[in-house]
Amino acid sequence: MTDTLSLPSLVIFDCDGVLVDSEPISLGVLTRGLNGIGLALDVETVRARYAGTSMVSIMERVATEDGIQPPDGFAERVKAETLRAFEAELSAMAGIAQALAELALPFCVASSSDPVRLRRSLGLTGLLPLFDGRIFSSAEVARGKPFPDLFLHAAARMGQDPSACLVIEDSVPGVQAARAAGMRVAGFTGGGHWGHDRAGQDLMAAGAARVFTAHADLGRIISGS
Repeated sequence: MTDTLSLPSLVIFDCDGVLVDSEPISLGVLTRGLNGIGLALDVETVRARYAGTSMVSIMERVATEDGIQPPDGFAERVKAETLRAFEAELSAMAGIAQALAELALPFCVASSSDPVRLRRSLGLTGLLPLFDGRIFSSAEVARGKPFPDLFLHAAARMGQDPSACLVIEDSVPGVQAARAAGMRVAGFTGGGHWGHDRAGQDLMAAGAARVFTAHADLGRIISGS
C-alpha cells in the first residue's frame, strides 16, 4: 500500500479522542482506579501506556507487566464510573458534526471501546444517528489495536478493500493497527488529552501519513491536498 493522493472509498473513524473528547475523562477515571489498586502512575503515563487500547488489554498488561492482579469487578467499576462522568462532561469534538455532514464518502467508526460505552458516547454527543448501523467495536474481533483485526473487520463489513480505506486515529496503537491492516492513516491531535508537543511526532513515527488538529481540515486531509 502506498499513501497516494487518490480519494479513499471508505473513511474509518476512531471514536475516543477523534469523534468525542472523551480521553481526558476516561484516562482520569482509569488513573484513579489504578492508583487505588497500588499502581502509582500519573495521567500522562497512563495515556502513553494505554490510550487507544481496550480495557481487556489494559487489565492483561497490568497483570503481566506490573504484577498486579486487578480485583474482581475492577474493570466493570471503572467502566461504570467512566459512563457516569460522560453523562456530566462528554462533548463531541469541535467541528466533527459539520465535517461529517459535508463528507461525501462512506464512513464508519471502529473503536477499542466496548459496545455499550461506544454507543453511549455517540448518543450523548448527538453523533449516533450519523453512524447507526456502521459502528464496530473491538469486542467483535479476537485482537484489539495495535493488531489490524478491528479495521479489517470494519472494511469487510462495509464491503471495501483495506487498501482503499483511510483511518482517522489519535493513538499510536490505532495508527499501528491501521498500517498493519494495509490502510492509509491520518493522525488527529485535536483532543484534550494531547497536551504535549510530541503528539504529532509520535503519530507520524507510528506510520501516520499526515497529522491535523481541527476537523475543519478533514476534507483537505481526505483529498491529500
